[in-house]
Amino acid sequence: MSEGAYQRLWESSHVTLQELLDKEQPLVDPVPDRERQSFQRRLSLLYLSYLGLLRRLDTIYDQMVQPQKRRLLRRLLDGVAGRVLELQEELVRAELSECCCLDHVLQELKLTPAELEVPIPKYFLLEQANILKDRGLMLAEILSRMEPVSSEESFPGMHRTEAIILLQRAERARQGRLRAKFMREIRKEEELDRKSREDGRCKFTQDQASVIIQKVWKGYLQRKRTQQDRQVEMEFIGMLPSPNKTEQVGILSQACLREDVRRLRQMEKEEEFQLAMTQTHDSLIEIEGPDMKEKMKEQIRQWFIECHALIGRFPDYPDESAGGSYLIFADKTPEQVRMELELQVQENKKKEQEKNKNKDEEKKEKKKKGKEEKAKKGEMDSMLKVLPSKFIPVINAGHEEYMKLWKNRHESTHPSQSFDPETLREEKRKEVEVEIRMQVDELMRQELKNLRLAVDREEGRPLKAPKKKPGKKAGKKKKEKDLTPNRSLESLFEELVIHGLVKKTETVALKDYIGDCLYLGSTLNVANKLPMPSLFDIRQNMALYGVLRLGSPDIHAMAPLIRSILLVGPPGIGKKMLVMAVCTETGANLFDLSPSNLQGKYPGRAGIQMVVHMVFKVARLLQPSVIWIGGAEKTFYKKVPKEEKEMDPKRIKKDLTKALRLLNPGDRVMLIGTTARPQLAEMKGLCRTYERILLVPRPDYASRYVLWKHMIETQGVQVTQSLDISALAKVSDGYTPGHILQAAQSVLTERRLLQLSNRPLVASEFLGHLAKLEPVYKEEEESLKDWYFKTPLGKKRMKLNKEQMEAEEARMTKEKKKKK
Repeated sequence: MSEGAYQRLWESSHVTLQELLDKEQPLVDPVPDRERQSFQRRLSLLYLSYLGLLRRLDTIYDQMVQPQKRRLLRRLLDGVAGRVLELQEELVRAELSECCCLDHVLQELKLTPAELEVPIPKYFLLEQANILKDRGLMLAEILSRMEPVSSEESFPGMHRTEAIILLQRAERARQGRLRAKFMREIRKEEELDRKSREDGRCKFTQDQASVIIQKVWKGYLQRKRTQQDRQVEMEFIGMLPSPNKTEQVGILSQACLREDVRRLRQMEKEEEFQLAMTQTHDSLIEIEGPDMKEKMKEQIRQWFIECHALIGRFPDYPDESAGGSYLIFADKTPEQVRMELELQVQENKKKEQEKNKNKDEEKKEKKKKGKEEKAKKGEMDSMLKVLPSKFIPVINAGHEEYMKLWKNRHESTHPSQSFDPETLREEKRKEVEVEIRMQVDELMRQELKNLRLAVDREEGRPLKAPKKKPGKKAGKKKKEKDLTPNRSLESLFEELVIHGLVKKTETVALKDYIGDCLYLGSTLNVANKLPMPSLFDIRQNMALYGVLRLGSPDIHAMAPLIRSILLVGPPGIGKKMLVMAVCTETGANLFDLSPSNLQGKYPGRAGIQMVVHMVFKVARLLQPSVIWIGGAEKTFYKKVPKEEKEMDPKRIKKDLTKALRLLNPGDRVMLIGTTARPQLAEMKGLCRTYERILLVPRPDYASRYVLWKHMIETQGVQVTQSLDISALAKVSDGYTPGHILQAAQSVLTERRLLQLSNRPLVASEFLGHLAKLEPVYKEEEESLKDWYFKTPLGKKRMKLNKEQMEAEEARMTKEKKKKK
C-alpha cells in the first residue's frame, strides 16, 4: 500500500471513530435489569466496532512514516485498545461470564468469526527489539557460565572390524529385501499371464479395438476435465486451498519486504525529528527566550502594582501547585486573581465551620435516611450501567487534534513524509514557555519579598500549603521493605537464573493456539443453558487479559487492573503453551514459582520471603514479566498429601498474596497459575489470589476439526479429499490438543511422508495411536464445571440463570391462564 492509501484509511478510521464516540453517550444512562439482553447487545456492537478500529489503527501506525502523525496515532491506538479492555470488562459484568457469546452480533452485522480476533499491536515487540536482544544475550551468558550438566549418554565403544561387519550385514539384508520384492513382482506378472492364457480372452477386430480404446480414453479425459473444473471452482469460492503455494509465498514475502522498508524509513525520519526537536528547543530559548522572560516579568510587576493600588498591600504569590504565575497570565484582571485567592481561603473556613455545625444534624438524619438509602441501593444494584471510561477523554483529545491539525492538511506539502516544522515550533514554544515561567516564578517571588520589605516594611509571609479536600481517609498502603538494598539488578537476575527461577521462554505465537469459534453460544443462552467456552474464546481472553495489558505501559496504567489469572483445565489442553504465548507476544520475562521448582531451594521462613521479594523486585525492574505457578492448587491445598509433605507446597502462600497486593497500575507484572485439579485447593484462598479464572474445556467438534487440519499440515502434508478430517474430528471427542499432536507425530513419520505419493493418507491410520492414549472423560470435565460454578463469578452466573428460568416459568403460566 502507498502512503496515500494509509492516509485514506486513517481518514475513514476517524469517520468510524466519530460514530463510535456519538454512540458512547447513551450507554451512560442506567438500564433496568429486565433489559439486560438489549444492554448486552449494545455493548457487543460497540465492542466489535472498537475491535475493527483497533485493527485498522494498528496497520496504519505500523506503516505510517511521518513522525508527528505516528505520535498521534500511538495515543489513539493505546486509547482504543484501552477502551476495548473496558468494554470487555463491562460485557463480563453484564453476562456474568468470562467468555462472552457474540455470535448473534456477528450474524446481525454479517461479519465472519475472524472479526472477533483480538489484534495484537505490532509495536509491542518492534519497539523493544533491542532490549529483548540484550536481555537474551545476558541470559545466554549466565547460562554458559553455569556448570554444564552431563546429559550426554555414554555409548559403548566398538572396534573398527566389528563396525565394518555390522555395516556389511545391514547392506546384505537391504539387498536381499530388494531382490525378494523384485522376484515377488516377477512371479505375480507370470501368474497373471498364465491365468489369461488359460481363460482365453475375447478377440476383437482392429476397428472394434480402436473404438473401445477411444471410448475409454475420451471418458478418462472428460472425467479429468470435470475434476479440474470442480477443483478451480472450489478454490475460487475458498472451499479448497490453492495448490500454487509458491506464488502465494512470493507475493507475501514481497509484501513483508515492503513493510520492512517502510519501517526503516520510519527510523530514519524519527532520527531526523529527534534532532530537529533538540535544535528547535535550543533556538527558541536562544532567540525568543529572553523576550518571553522580560514580558512575563513586566506582566507580573504590573500585577504587583495594580494589586497594591487596589488593596493597599502586595498580594500573595500563587503557589506552584496552583499553577504559579500561569494564573496571572490567564485573561484575568489583578482584582479577579486577588478575589479568587481570597475566596479559596474563605471557602475553606466556611467548610470547616459548616462541618462542625452539621455533625449533630447528620447523625440524626443518617438514621432516618438509612432505610431510604438501602432501598435506593437495592434499586441501583438491579440497574445496569457502564462505569466511567478513562480512555474516552484520551480518544476525544486525539480525535480533536486530528480534526484541527491533520484533516485538511494536503500531503503535497511534505511529499517525503518529513516532519512539519511549523507544528513542531508551536509545540516546543509551549514547552519553552513553561520552563521559562518556572524560572521567572523563582525570581519574582524573591522580588516580591524585597518589595514588601522596601515599600510596606513587611516581612515575607510564609506560604501555607493548600489544605487537602476533606473526605474519606485513603487506606495507607504499606511500602514493601527492600530486603536486597545493596545488590545490583544484574546480580539478582543472575542468582535467579542459576537457581532455575528465571526460565528461557519458548517462542510460541498466540495464534498457534488453534481453536474455532463457539457458534451456538447465544442460542444456548436464550434457552437458559450455560455454554462452555471454546478454545478460540480462551485465546481471545488471554490476548485481552494478558497480552494487551502487559504490552503497553500506557494501557496498563489506565486499564482495569488485573494482577493474576488462573487457567483451569485437564492435562494436555495447552495451559503452559498459553503462558509461553503471552511471554512471546509481549517480550516478557518468565519466572517460575511452581512448588516443584522451589523444592530444596531457599529453605526456611526467611528464605521463602527472600525468593518472593527477589522475584517480584526483578520482575518490576525488567517489566513486562510473567510469574508462572504450575500446579497452582498445591499452594492452597486443603490437606497436603503424604508424598508431597517434604516439598512443603504451601510455604509460599502468605508471601505471594502480600506481594500481589503491592502491584499497582503501571507495574506490568502478571501472575498466571495453571492447574488440572482445582478441587484439591481451598476455594477462598485460590479465588482471592487469582482475580480471573478461565476454565479451558475439552475442544468441541469445530475446534477438533481445525486442530486436525492444522496438525497434519504442520507436518508437511497437503490435506486431500481422501483424508476424512470430519470423521477424525468426530471420533476424537474427549481428546485434547496434546493428544491430537501426539497422534499426528506418531503417524506422520519421515518414512510415511516419503510414501505419500504412492499411498495417500487416510483417517484410519490415526485411530490405533489415538486408542493408546487416555482421553478426558466426561465425568472429569463435569467435575471441573461443578467446581467452576462454585467460584464467585460462577455463583453469580448460576443465580442469574435461575432467576431467568423462574421468570420464564412465570411468564408461561400466565400465558396458560390467559388461554383458559
